Parts: sequence; structure tokens; C-alpha cells
Amino acid sequence: MRIILLGPPGAGKGTQAKSISNKFSIPHISTGDIFRKNISEKTPLGIEAKKHIDKGHLVPDALTIDIIVDRLDNEDCINGFLLDGYPRTVNQAEALETILEEKGIVLDTSLLIKVPREFILSRMTGRRVCLNCGASYHITFNPPETDGKCNLCGSSLVQRADDSEETVSERLDIYDAQTQPLIKYYGDKNLLSVVDGTQAINGVFESICSILGEIKK
Repeated sequence: MRIILLGPPGAGKGTQAKSISNKFSIPHISTGDIFRKNISEKTPLGIEAKKHIDKGHLVPDALTIDIIVDRLDNEDCINGFLLDGYPRTVNQAEALETILEEKGIVLDTSLLIKVPREFILSRMTGRRVCLNCGASYHITFNPPETDGKCNLCGSSLVQRADDSEETVSERLDIYDAQTQPLIKYYGDKNLLSVVDGTQAINGVFESICSILGEIKK
């Protein structure tokens, strides 16, 4: 299976990606993980990427695709892969399509975990964490036994800065601007599969397996 995973921040892509990777025995390729690995190993690609990251800039598309191509050449990608975090724009998708064509690789589907904006805002802004022991809670779905206190160590729970409504809204705005055209791009190519991400985690995965099972036939 050769899959691109799409979905807004807070849609649960990371959790589902691990399950898909295990179920179908394909590597989960996260651009963030690749950048960190190349930077830590001080590869030529990593050194170049670090120059941009250290300046607070986005890594240029050309460099990102080079890193993706390098990763797809690894032996564990022979039977497929799950791309997470790339492509993010239509330009990136077109570059990836060219590379895959040159390698004779056919994409099976672009899998979108679809979650309404209001649902994500509720999910992410309701998260609370314990800075002492790292335990996490949710004021609605997994509330602590005592309001504002960690069940495990009794320390105060806090809302992380990146879980504030303002920050989450900004991330969703960026996602909408970048990714909605990408969803149309793959939809027009009949390469888009949509899963209801508001289901329970197991329900989302069952829906994904059903879709991918049909594609494999």
C-alpha cells in the first residue's frame, strides 16, 4: 500500500498512522521525523535543512522533496509506505507525483481523516497536562477526579500554550488555506478516501481498514 495521510491538526493522524503501519507492514514516513533524524546524524540534507530551521524559516520544497526521495529509496519502502506531513500543498503534490512516476510507483490513495473545526477546537482546547509527571487529561472526555489536579501526583494541571483557542484556530486556518486545494487535487484524480474522524479511535481505524481493504482487492 502506498498512502498519503491527510487531516487537520488534532485529527489523530499520529495514532492512526502507527496502526496503519503495523497492520499493513509499511513504514510510517513523517517529514518531521525525517528532518530530526537527518539533523541529528548531520547528513548533507540534514545540515542544509538545519540552516533554514535555525532561522525560523520553512524548509524549501526542493530540499523537502530531496529528503522524501532519499527516504523512499530505502529498502523498507519496497512494499509500500505511508506519507504523513507531505505533501502539504498542490505544488508539493505535483513534485511528488513526478518523482513517483520516475520511480514507477503508483499511489493507492490519499486518506483524509475528516474532522469538523468545532470538534477539533473542543478536543484540543480541552486538553490539560501535568507539568510534574506528564499525565494528560481532557476536561470533557477524560476529566481528573479533582478539578484542576492530577490524579497521579496531585499537582496542578495546565493548558499548554499550543492548545489555546487562538493558537489552535491559527493552525487550522493555515491547514485550511494549504490543504483544501490539495484535497480537491487528489479528489479530481479519484485518489481521495475520506474517513469520519469524529468516531472513537477504534472506529476510525476500522473505517480505514475497510477502505484500504477494498483498494487492495
